[in-house]
Amino acid sequence: MAIVFEQLVGRDVARFISSELDLAAVKMSPNAFIGVAIIGFFIITVLMAFGLVIFLQLNSGIALLAGIIFGVLYEVILYSVLELRIDGRKSFVEDILPDYLQLASANMRSGVPLAKALIMAVRPEFKYFGDDVNAVGKQLYSGETMQNVLEQLANKYRSLTLRRTVRVVVEAQMYGGGMADLLNQIAKDLRNQHIVQKEVSGQLFMYTIFIAFAALIGAPSLYALTNQMIGVTSSVWSKISINSISNLPNVGVSFIKLSKPQITPQDYFDFSVVAIIIIAGFGAFIISAISTGVPIRGIKFLPVYIVIGLVLFTVVGALLGSLFSSFQSQ
Repeated sequence: MAIVFEQLVGRDVARFISSELDLAAVKMSPNAFIGVAIIGFFIITVLMAFGLVIFLQLNSGIALLAGIIFGVLYEVILYSVLELRIDGRKSFVEDILPDYLQLASANMRSGVPLAKALIMAVRPEFKYFGDDVNAVGKQLYSGETMQNVLEQLANKYRSLTLRRTVRVVVEAQMYGGGMADLLNQIAKDLRNQHIVQKEVSGQLFMYTIFIAFAALIGAPSLYALTNQMIGVTSSVWSKISINSISNLPNVGVSFIKLSKPQITPQDYFDFSVVAIIIIAGFGAFIISAISTGVPIRGIKFLPVYIVIGLVLFTVVGALLGSLFSSFQSQ
């Protein structure tokens, strides 16, 4: 008996996942996708929990919490990959849409009707968009109306530009007008819009450099410096006798008492690694939002940013460690 995972998440969630799969053009049923998400979550949670208990000898409660965190991270990655695919399809369509509309306009100027002009404008470089347009042509020949098939085409992509273009074309067909000139003008407007977006992105390039420097160079270097200073301080305190500290006279402010630091170098090292991962991750999403306007695209650069931050933290820490050790030896 097959398990119906859709009943475990609710009808609204299943409907939302079905819509996301359609936008991403993933050939998978919502029930199968939900099953992959749920089963993967439990497998990762159990494996991570047992692994932390067996190999790192952690407390079972802490290990279970860490396993749940990794399971949630798996769900986030799964959803992010889906969103990234949707955004990639949207970007591709918006990039080739001006060329497609201009070809369709040229076909109409030669006397071809709108429906046939749209199909004849398909080129191999249009990839899956061309396949969707050919499917639209088959629906038109089977008796569907132009409005319905164009709206179905627009609903296959999460592109506001494509939907607005379809709405303009449908209204122009309903009320009459020079369709060839209209398609050509829309193509010109879309190209101008792309040029403006590139100019804005270029003007914001300095902000991108600043955030990249702070996330990939500034933060790892400062954490490495602080980590080495804590290491030196702990090394100095390890050579000081507690009895000698207690015998020191209270001069000046009497409530100041010297004591060994409570933060160990290992504790701060672990904190630094986690902080660098978080800072580099947010830096990737912020830079993507500034440069492209779509934060989710930052997930493509997330592993690179994290690796760069951790490598720089290690290299700077090693250089400062050798420098401090040379000072101590003198």
